[in-house]
Amino acid sequence: MVEQSDRAPLLDWEEVPPAELAPTVPSPETGDSIQSALSSYPTEGGVRAGISLSTSPARPNSVTAVSGESAHSPHKHSGPGGDASATDEEGDCAFHGLPVRDRRIAGWEEKDQIVAVFVVTFDTRSGNMIEWCLPEDVNLEGVEFKSMASGSHRISSDFIYFRKGCYFGLACFANMPVESELERGARMKSVGILSPSYTLLYRYMHFLENQVRHQLQCPGQYSPLEAFYEDKKAVLPPGGNGLVTACPTSALGPIVNRCMHPEMKITHPAGCMSQFIRFFGEQIMVLWKFALLRKRILIFSPPPVGVVCYRVYCCCCLANVSIPGMGVSVPEFRPFFYINVADIAALETELSYVACTTEKIFEEKKELYDVYIDNQNVKTHRESLQPLLRLNNADREKYRKLCEQRQLLLYSQEVDGGCISNEEDLFILFFMEQNNRIFQTLSEVAASADPTLTAEHVRAMGLDPQGDRGFLVDLLEIYGIDVMLVIDNPCCPSHS
Repeated sequence: MVEQSDRAPLLDWEEVPPAELAPTVPSPETGDSIQSALSSYPTEGGVRAGISLSTSPARPNSVTAVSGESAHSPHKHSGPGGDASATDEEGDCAFHGLPVRDRRIAGWEEKDQIVAVFVVTFDTRSGNMIEWCLPEDVNLEGVEFKSMASGSHRISSDFIYFRKGCYFGLACFANMPVESELERGARMKSVGILSPSYTLLYRYMHFLENQVRHQLQCPGQYSPLEAFYEDKKAVLPPGGNGLVTACPTSALGPIVNRCMHPEMKITHPAGCMSQFIRFFGEQIMVLWKFALLRKRILIFSPPPVGVVCYRVYCCCCLANVSIPGMGVSVPEFRPFFYINVADIAALETELSYVACTTEKIFEEKKELYDVYIDNQNVKTHRESLQPLLRLNNADREKYRKLCEQRQLLLYSQEVDGGCISNEEDLFILFFMEQNNRIFQTLSEVAASADPTLTAEHVRAMGLDPQGDRGFLVDLLEIYGIDVMLVIDNPCCPSHS
């Protein structure tokens, strides 16, 4: 059996954030409510229930709760270079506004579901090519370009998340100088895997990193990869399309969509969501609105692309809603992770997605996306969406509260060494609770005798009656919520 590691490499965030998260001291008026939310986290020794984006076409836009007692639950890094630790004791999963008791799901846990293992190499005459794979008859067309991003020859190593049909992939790339005229002084390879779900791929990052170095130094020695595949290969249901959700919904019953404690299950890097928000600053509120409206979001960045794959996942987390049944009629907000020109045909049929690319040509393919992000520059070519690029007072207030909550959490961790809550939990919960508040209010107004949405309702949702009017109109239309909006719409709304 091949030894596996639960530890994923931590990121070296080189980008300079636009601004430090501030202020540094929580304001008295928000302290009590924030402390109430923080105190509802599971106590030391409690389990952490997870929420992952479902990949099931039968349940679009669903949020699946995952029990924390699984032997394969992701370990949580205590910080950069810190040891990973996990807990298997039962505890409460209770959060501000919606206390939920964590329940075990008998007989279910996330299984190893590796459907393919492969090695990709760069040949100076033929370009990217699949050198070896198991099983031998698996369809890997296009994987040679997904697992070795365009422009990777300029860097020494990288990791890449991607989609291949109904599967998700993770590949680790490495570039080693060699004294060989035939290889033009460099040997480049990627070692990767395919799985029906991305939620467990992080567990094999360390193994793949070791194997790509091994393939560079000892080309053609595949026995460790063969042993790995035999140990981890999936047993897929006969006659199906191979698509396996993170957790069978039939086993979950009433707790589907109910637990409000998602995990960073993609790789669990320390500071992933925190750095994502620090990188974008107040612009995170713009991304949040586009995510909630299920827009097609494309992120451009030169290699390395691994960090940008994290941003794809973080964007998806901004749209989490835990109200049962909410959003089942809207397009699923799906992470495509890394894409290249070979994915153009697939993207033409997508109604909603988040993806990243290293290929600048995509910027010209405006029919493929609604929102284009280049570094920290968020833009849209759609005139109807351009007002959403402007921050209003409500946006800045939400960002201020987010910063205050972060500072309070850091203070709590410093004072109480036993605090197991982290910034990832705080950020994801912040946006989930914001989304829940919006949809709960809209649902209540729609079900009332007078389904009229007033300025008071809008303020109660944490939105700006004037600045967010267009956002609300789009939201009501996309989610099919039948309420009447009676907020004045001045010809020249002010956006401070």
